Amino acid sequence: MDKNIGFISTRLAGIDGVSLEASKWADVLERSGHRCYWFAGELDKDPQKSFLIPEAHFQHPHNIWINERIFGKTRRPPYVTREIHSLRSFLKTKLRKFIDHFKLDLLIVENALAIPLNIPLGIALAELISETQIPTIAHHHDFYWERTAFLVNAAGEYLGMAFPPNLDNIEHVVINSLARDELARRRGMLATVIPNVLDFNNPPRIEKPWHEEFRASFGLTNGGTVILQPTRIIKRKGIEHAVELVRALNNPHCKLLISHAAGDEGCAYAEWIKYHAREHGVDLRISENRIPSPWNNNGNNSDGYSLWNVYAHADFITFPSLYEGFGNALLEAIYFKKPVLINRYATFVRDIEPKGFDLVTMDGHLTKETVQRVREVIESSARRGEMVNFNYRIARHHYSYAVLQKQLDACLHELFEQASAPEISMDAGHHQYNPYPRKEADLAQLSN
Repeated sequence: MDKNIGFISTRLAGIDGVSLEASKWADVLERSGHRCYWFAGELDKDPQKSFLIPEAHFQHPHNIWINERIFGKTRRPPYVTREIHSLRSFLKTKLRKFIDHFKLDLLIVENALAIPLNIPLGIALAELISETQIPTIAHHHDFYWERTAFLVNAAGEYLGMAFPPNLDNIEHVVINSLARDELARRRGMLATVIPNVLDFNNPPRIEKPWHEEFRASFGLTNGGTVILQPTRIIKRKGIEHAVELVRALNNPHCKLLISHAAGDEGCAYAEWIKYHAREHGVDLRISENRIPSPWNNNGNNSDGYSLWNVYAHADFITFPSLYEGFGNALLEAIYFKKPVLINRYATFVRDIEPKGFDLVTMDGHLTKETVQRVREVIESSARRGEMVNFNYRIARHHYSYAVLQKQLDACLHELFEQASAPEISMDAGHHQYNPYPRKEADLAQLSN
């Protein structure tokens, strides 16, 4: 039952949550004998297994131009529609080539049918999946209705058609129960909850020779206490609470390290965080370089360290997010046996907290009691060891690769049971199509 599987998204590179989780899925699938290939507008995978199409990226100039004329607007001019369909047609052709070139049996679409950052890509995928009936897992990390930036738009028919599409050959997967319930309520679609995971049966291994070089790259000395904020610098991460925690600890040896540079959502919040830290006398260090994914095996990591080194050399983790689809940083901290301060965001409260983890928690703001709990954990190696070992055991039971393997096997079985009829032909009925026929002859040709 070994399959050729194609992962598709706008970006599959770096250490954002979507890229990381796609890499973990591929890791589990390849251990089972499947072969994985990659299609996106940005990739850090093996070039021999990749289709790099810049127009698929959400930050491609053509796509940015479209989004500026759709979101926050209530009317869409015809010339914008033409541009959407021009890009849709181009991307659909590239997707067909991707499927044909690698003889794909299954698609796994990572968030590109949930968040309309690239509407032409979403439409192209919906059409292609419908036309070919290729078995597809749509892995949804967050939906457009969860983001205020998408609520006012001039693309309602596209959102209804493709974000996500309601097709029998798509198995919908979400990362939390809130998303599952809301997808059923809004769209009448059933979804499977598969939480984010890590390989808890195989503890992390760190290359010690990179220790000094890594700390030196951030200007850190061996004597300091490193408080790590392992996220992108975006507003919903609540990084101001991490700054306030370090200030409240009132320890000159504490340094706050943010692992990800600003980028995807602008630099205004990052500049404010820097100002906020200066005003509060907090020693803040920010990674100015992209730290590579620990699953990136393409040989391009000349620095020799990855995200795993960041966790390995931290003493305490802050994760005060206001909203998360799941929360990779929490699992990563537990994987590296690091104590964590976490804000009780909705998904945590509903899906994760009932598992019984031993964490320092806050409810939207820091209290003196919370700061004191953090101080006690940092200062007591016995308390710290008890906490992190307990958390590791719980995570291994609920969020391991073994859990993911079982759920993916069930998804594939369901999809290929449904698709056990005729073999899919990617070329059948394929022809050049002009989406804007203006002459009677064109219309007559289409009707023949």
